[in-house]
Amino acid sequence: MPEGVIVVADAMGCTDAGIFGDILCARMAKRKVAALITDGVVRDGAGVIGTGLPVWCQGNAAPPSVAGLTFINWQEPVGCGGVAVFPNDVVVVDDDGAVLIPAALVEEIADLAAEQEAQESWIMGEVEQGASLHGLYPPNAENKARYEASRKKS
Repeated sequence: MPEGVIVVADAMGCTDAGIFGDILCARMAKRKVAALITDGVVRDGAGVIGTGLPVWCQGNAAPPSVAGLTFINWQEPVGCGGVAVFPNDVVVVDDDGAVLIPAALVEEIADLAAEQEAQESWIMGEVEQGASLHGLYPPNAENKARYEASRKKS
């Protein structure tokens, strides 16, 4: 696995066998893999956390993957969590979870996401000043116009 890659592993939602454990996660961390995302579970939860490899999964299970899962290949399209994942798609992760962006849509989504973040930041500022949520979140036409006006000032 190349340095910086985010591994997206299809476990077909299997939660009764760990797809990776502490040893494989330690090896990925050593190779500077950026993260692991799976719709399955991992073994050795405390050990996996101890590797420092960021992992998004459905939890932990004691049985190893050989009890229910088999490695097929890598750098091929997979399904993970009900989403089609293709090589070179972009994965964005934070403490809330993971979002997949198809490679062909990255620029468009980045622009939309930046605007969404700006609007939500403005709404949060309004809430912090004591504004009521009614008509603010989601914004009605009046608050959309106020937001747009505030963007023109900055």
